[in-house]
Amino acid sequence: MMRNLAVAVLQAALLVLLTPTSEAQAQFGTEKEAKAMLEKAVAAVKENKEKALEMFNKGEGGFKDRDLYVFCANASDGVLTAHPSLRGQHLQEIVGKKGYPLGKEIMGNAAEGKIKEVTYWWPRPGGSDKPFEKHTFYTQVVGQNCGVGYYQE
Repeated sequence: MMRNLAVAVLQAALLVLLTPTSEAQAQFGTEKEAKAMLEKAVAAVKENKEKALEMFNKGEGGFKDRDLYVFCANASDGVLTAHPSLRGQHLQEIVGKKGYPLGKEIMGNAAEGKIKEVTYWWPRPGGSDKPFEKHTFYTQVVGQNCGVGYYQE
């Protein structure tokens, strides 16, 4: 019986040690999680745009997870309708911290039914102003250009 317990403890210890995980993975969202959040957001906007935008702004319903969040802007004029801190600003005027015009790219290239990606430098939410490489998936849905981004480690 003690031998079986020792084997079980050893197996559990090996599983913990060999499982590929890191503090960064637990602390920050991943590419897969960002894309899944965008797909969930698209479904929510199609179901009820006003309610979805409210949920995005409040971070409710799983639309805020660590450093992942949904942002949306009117496809017609670029006014951000959902964003943790830039709501009301014009998306097309937003540039990355190293000067890349990410807002213009999203406004010019978002298309209904197609998920595209843009890369730029941006600070992490709640941290310092130090920029990190960020990848954002975006698409157009029901008159909104929406996206979710993740940070490259």
